[in-house]
Order: sequence, then structure tokens, then C-alpha cells
Amino acid sequence: MKKITTPLNENQIRNLKVGERVSLSGIVYTCRDQAHKRLLEKGRRNYLWKGQVIYYCGPTRRPKGKVIGSCGPTTSSRMDRFTPALLAQGLKGMIGKGQRSSEVIAAIKKYRAVYFLTFSGCGALLSKYVRKATPVAYKDLGPEAIYKLEVKDFPLIVGIDSQGRSVYKE
Repeated sequence: MKKITTPLNENQIRNLKVGERVSLSGIVYTCRDQAHKRLLEKGRRNYLWKGQVIYYCGPTRRPKGKVIGSCGPTTSSRMDRFTPALLAQGLKGMIGKGQRSSEVIAAIKKYRAVYFLTFSGCGALLSKYVRKATPVAYKDLGPEAIYKLEVKDFPLIVGIDSQGRSVYKE
């Protein structure tokens, strides 16, 4: 298993290959449909995405004594219409589940980014890899707010590498 940390850099991304298992540590940001709309459809550019990773996740309410509630991946294709614009702004990684459109795959290649998969149906287990969770934007959206997550050894699989190779097509 390859260990990587955020923010991601060109060398890390170039060395990731489709299907490879990865352990990710550092900062990731949750961002789902409604937050994407606010970020891009209204022309807001209040985030510096350079080298950052977005996790398509809407955490559940935090149980007493826990850092975060269940935090499993959301179907990534719902964010496909927003993804090329974020990659153009410097986003380097995305975490989710499911296939991506041909437009997103082309943008991943163009901007030399990576798409990771994580285990669906395992949100409670994945929450154990989150060390800290802080809402940073759009708190009115509840679970769709943008959260800054500090993760340690978060388990991933390279779903689409920077060359555009996909686990769904290889």
C-alpha cells in the first residue's frame, strides 16, 4: 500500500497507478452537490484548491464523544458537471464512488489529477480515520456543508489515474 499526504503534488500523482491501494493522510475537504453549486454557479472563488483533495461526502450528525458521524462516499457522477472547473482551479484529487464521465476523465488527464475510490457502505468504519472535522463553509447546508477533515491512513484505491486509465475500463 502506497502512503501519500496532502496537499498532493505532481510527483505523487504521476506515480499513482490505476487499481493501486493508497493510504492518505492530511487534509481533505468534504463537498457535495449544494456546496459545488454555491462555489461555481454563483462565481464564487473563495477557496484555494491548489493541490487539495475533495471527498464527496455528507457526514452524518456527530455522536457524543466522536470526531465525526458516519462519513461514507457519495456517488461521484453527481458532481461531474462541476469537476472540470475545480480541476482548472488547481484541485488535484477527488474521493468518491462510482464511474466518472468522459469529460471528467479528460479533465483529470489535462490537469494531471487523480480520482480515488473508497469503500461504500462503510461510513462508520471510515469515520475512524478522521482525526478532526471542522465545518468551514455553508454551515446552513447541514451535512452538505464544506468540512475540513484531518485524516490519517484513510484507505483508498486509485480509480482513475493521471493518464486517464480507469478501473472501470481496464
